[in-house]
Amino acid sequence: MKVFMNERIVKVGLVGFGTIGSGVAKLILEDADSIAARIGIRPVLACVVDIDTTTERPVKLPEGILTNDLNRLLGDKSIEIGIELIGGTTVAKQVQIKMLQAGKDVVTANKALLAEHGSELYNIAKQNGRCIAFEASCAGGIPLISSIRSGLTANNISGIYGIVNGTCNYILSSMTAYDEEFSDALAQAQKKGYAEPNPTLDISGSDSAHKLAILSSIAFGYEITIDDIYCEGIESISKFDIQYGSEMGYCLKLLAIATRCVEGVSPSVNQYAGKMPATQEGVSHSVNSMRGQDARDTISLRVHPSFISKDNHLARVGGPFNAISLFGSATGQVMFYGRGAGMMPTASAVVADIIDVALGNSKTTFFNLAVRKKNENAIKIETIDNLICRFYIRIMCKDRPGVIAQWSKVLAEHNISISGALQHEEIGPDNTVPVVIVTHPTLQKSITAALEDMEKLDSVRGKPFCIRIVDIPEDKD
Repeated sequence: MKVFMNERIVKVGLVGFGTIGSGVAKLILEDADSIAARIGIRPVLACVVDIDTTTERPVKLPEGILTNDLNRLLGDKSIEIGIELIGGTTVAKQVQIKMLQAGKDVVTANKALLAEHGSELYNIAKQNGRCIAFEASCAGGIPLISSIRSGLTANNISGIYGIVNGTCNYILSSMTAYDEEFSDALAQAQKKGYAEPNPTLDISGSDSAHKLAILSSIAFGYEITIDDIYCEGIESISKFDIQYGSEMGYCLKLLAIATRCVEGVSPSVNQYAGKMPATQEGVSHSVNSMRGQDARDTISLRVHPSFISKDNHLARVGGPFNAISLFGSATGQVMFYGRGAGMMPTASAVVADIIDVALGNSKTTFFNLAVRKKNENAIKIETIDNLICRFYIRIMCKDRPGVIAQWSKVLAEHNISISGALQHEEIGPDNTVPVVIVTHPTLQKSITAALEDMEKLDSVRGKPFCIRIVDIPEDKD
């Protein structure tokens, strides 16, 4: 160990010695010299707490560091920072509270806990004069949270469009590149370690929703919870939908989307106002009637499979990588790209937070971060029914005369205008053929009602399948 002039030793205690915990321990033990040389702070791993003290890990700890006794960490006054890497929202919550009450600042990668109980934990931290740093909770090794809180602080952020789950992106990328069904792509992701044995949290969209709750709270300055976010996963995606979408110029991604408008108007209304075809007079009228209703901030928060243009930058993000586009009032579009998960990328973010806490930067940012309480007078969360966008609809129809007239009539009855259609000659189950329809911008509730009516047609077999088409704003000179 080299000792550098004026370096300061900062002792840390780690709770949770799994994959990410092992990466954090590895970085601290192997890179402490280079960190001290560059920053003047030497992180020292004083204690590692885990219920399993016998299983071999990919990093060897110094003798006497590993213990199953949390009180050893809590009672050591020389430990300044506690790192919680247990995961979950029960035991992890109590561990964080105990560390804060014991006078430790907390570093965590626990997105689910912060998305569901962040406000409570932040209040406890402030009551005890401590801070919580959580860069690793969103997008792994990508320095996204610090960029929003510091680098983009001069901006009013109007939109976030992100691929924030590497498991889903790997699955959809494989389905696209290799013409695979969902189950085959998932099995391959599990084999390569990109998906957990129980992948529900990822493929249901819940993991992305947790991250979006944290990011949107910081970006928009309001307390956002998981309950505010509409969430839909990728379990029902078929390779045929990806193929048909590709023929129409689209790429399928699971997107986490947060958009904000301060004109008392839905963000999607604002985006599509004036762009409705003449055939959608009902929708156009509803758009105009919603404009200028009140002065509240209106925020749309959603996670769902999305068709985006193949020309969009996010369409080129493949495999387990993450990418997030933010739109600022001064910067315009800013894009972040990198590894959003994994042992070492996430460990990198955790250790960066340790250094930031030790330097005092995190505490200053934490205590000055204004996240307003959500109430009806300040903020309006857009319901998914009021979303306006374009839609991809696939229906399995009987191959006989008059079918097109039937489903066209249903769409017309709900003021839905068609911008394009696609039909293949292949015959499906029960002598059906797939028909793909793309709509002009319209209300989600109109689409929902139309799909229900379509399913009742004697010429349609099964439930019509729908994917939203997301028109991400273009930032061009």
